[in-house]
Amino acid sequence: MSAHEKIRNIESKLIRTDLPEIEVGDTIKMSIKVAEADKIRIHPYEGTIIRITRGGSNSSFTVRKISFGEGVERTFPLHSPVIETIRVISKGQVNRARLYYLRGKIGRKTRVKTRQETAE
Repeated sequence: MSAHEKIRNIESKLIRTDLPEIEVGDTIKMSIKVAEADKIRIHPYEGTIIRITRGGSNSSFTVRKISFGEGVERTFPLHSPVIETIRVISKGQVNRARLYYLRGKIGRKTRVKTRQETAE
């Protein structure tokens, strides 16, 4: 067994299959495990995905939300055990792979159009 096959075998055990399919522009609601002192609590986090990097077990995504009038971005590893659940609230219709232009916009201008799903 070559080194490449060993690495692929280890990575396949780390990849989570219980997460939904997410894309750039989607609005998601997540539950994140946060360690405080001697206990772990679940913290909700809701925002728009502005970036996704694919790479097997190294995949990550960046979520942007507005908190008390200030923009907050946070990057999460996709297959991290810190993420308890991800729920897609709305699918976004965007023409870009990175939504960095949302950083310069305020209020209603930060909205992303929702994608109309066709019933087949």
